[in-house]
Amino acid sequence: MDDMTTATATATPVEQADHNARHWNFAKPGPIKIGSAEHLEMLTELLGATYNPYKPAVLDWPQLEPETRQRIIALPIWDMAVQAENKAGARIEFFAQTVKDKKLRGALLHMAGEERRHREVLSKLVAAYDIPILPDEEYVLPVDAEWAFLVTGYSECIDSFFAYGLFEMARRSGFFPDKLVETFEPVIQEEGRHILFFTNFVAWYRANMPWWRRILFELKVARVYAFLAWERMGIASEVDGMENADANFTVSGTNSLVDELDPARLLDICLEEDKRRMAGYDARLKRPTTVPFVARLVRLVLRPKKKN
Repeated sequence: MDDMTTATATATPVEQADHNARHWNFAKPGPIKIGSAEHLEMLTELLGATYNPYKPAVLDWPQLEPETRQRIIALPIWDMAVQAENKAGARIEFFAQTVKDKKLRGALLHMAGEERRHREVLSKLVAAYDIPILPDEEYVLPVDAEWAFLVTGYSECIDSFFAYGLFEMARRSGFFPDKLVETFEPVIQEEGRHILFFTNFVAWYRANMPWWRRILFELKVARVYAFLAWERMGIASEVDGMENADANFTVSGTNSLVDELDPARLLDICLEEDKRRMAGYDARLKRPTTVPFVARLVRLVLRPKKKN
């Protein structure tokens, strides 16, 4: 029995669930073509096979020192985070209803359920630390289900990449205490699974479109990126009927940690964490590449701050 097998065999149920959420290989050997039936089969198995059955109601929120609690309360992210998870679950579920393939629709509904669980985790966190947030706002779904899903998916690709780095930087700096990091960690990894699923779904989706439909789809994707860039620059005042509907709360988190930040070092950590969090999944799955590619380009011209 090798070291990995021994470690797995002696793990607690919580440790085993965490390991399973981070490591998975599709049972069928050999190359898998993007857009093939095997790719679809692999895609539809991913989320279920790596599901971590943690329950938000029983998460152990550690008691915080007054100074630490005040720092966390002061983060201007909690309203946006809760509303973002509300909308994500609704949008994914909305799009799932348009998908004919039963297994793929099931995988999308599974993803929507996990997004709703994230919302519950955040609700438990703000309740545990008496963090004031605004009441939930009624969210009216857009007419175009595909647009709604693409906005959610590409938004999560951007947010998760930077959340990896901010979360790790907050851990290293002590901004978040270790016990709080440990409690919230499954949510961060779960978002990584979501963007891996989304990336492979889009790749499969593209590959199975007629050429004329793909042209229209690529134009829509370009519009989504333009929309997200516009929104993240704070220019849009009203989106989908809700003010700042998809505002990137990782930007607010960055501003709150600005005294700790070296932008070059932050990008380095984001890239390291992105690679680490994706490392355990089947190498035949397509990885999110756009945001890491842009980050590497920016890093080429960004110099680290000089230490005093």
